[in-house]
Amino acid sequence: MKLTILGCYAATPRTITNPTSQVLEMNGHMFLIDAGEGTQVQLRRRKLKFQRINHIFISHLHGDHFYGLIGLISTFMLLNRQADLHVYGPKGIKEVILLQLRLSNSFTSYKLYFHELTSKESEIVFEDDKVIVRTIPLDHRVYTNGYLFETKHGERRLRIGAIEDLGIDRCYYQKIKRGGNVTLDDGTVIENKDITYDPEPTERYAFCSDTYYSEAIIPIIKDVNVLYHESTFLDSEEHNTQRTKHCTAKQAAKIAKLANVGTLVLGHYSTRYNDITLFKKEAETVFSGTILNADDGAIFNF
Repeated sequence: MKLTILGCYAATPRTITNPTSQVLEMNGHMFLIDAGEGTQVQLRRRKLKFQRINHIFISHLHGDHFYGLIGLISTFMLLNRQADLHVYGPKGIKEVILLQLRLSNSFTSYKLYFHELTSKESEIVFEDDKVIVRTIPLDHRVYTNGYLFETKHGERRLRIGAIEDLGIDRCYYQKIKRGGNVTLDDGTVIENKDITYDPEPTERYAFCSDTYYSEAIIPIIKDVNVLYHESTFLDSEEHNTQRTKHCTAKQAAKIAKLANVGTLVLGHYSTRYNDITLFKKEAETVFSGTILNADDGAIFNF
């Protein structure tokens, strides 16, 4: 699981900061999560092979989370993309993108699918044989979802030594990997657990931005490996959180602690602050686990 932060600041882009966008590489997929202004520039700057992106997840329709989407869609067209592109986001995302394409007399050379979301309950929005993605309903000024990405259990792992000692033919390997028992020529049944190891554990990544402090998300993100949670303000500005429907670094840390997450990644910093290490310091007073302070261009391998 690899996370590349393309942008992690709130509101407007600056020469040294970019609004929210990140790439999650998981089980062979390259997912784009949010697409603030300048996303495609950041993708090029980080030398990411963004033609691999087939699924884009937009949290909400505030500009610092989706203004870069139309540019990326247009660039894919100019690059003669042929692969399908799926966009997941709030109802309205299709209308705003298609309006821009229509008024600019543009079209896509590839199939563009929109999956518009309206539910206020967590729901599965994407699933294949490797990964499942669910929404995380958030409390913001407009309809907003975070996203929970989870790898599926793979096949069981073979204990090659034990299998060879029993003389089991290779033709049974796939059956064994899928959890099946094996019957030897003399009728002896070999239990699967005696010739395999458990599959690799699943990996779970939760993306939560933007949101007011809400413990309602804890059952959804419980025990995730990594949580990215917005932390727009420092504690001295907590009085602004209710009006803006955002969080402080300490509040993000409290969610991480209550949810027993492995790693907390902070982000969505207000550009009023010049030193983002202060966010880490405040969060660490609440959450004693690993705190990673995301900045534009940061890469995390989990």
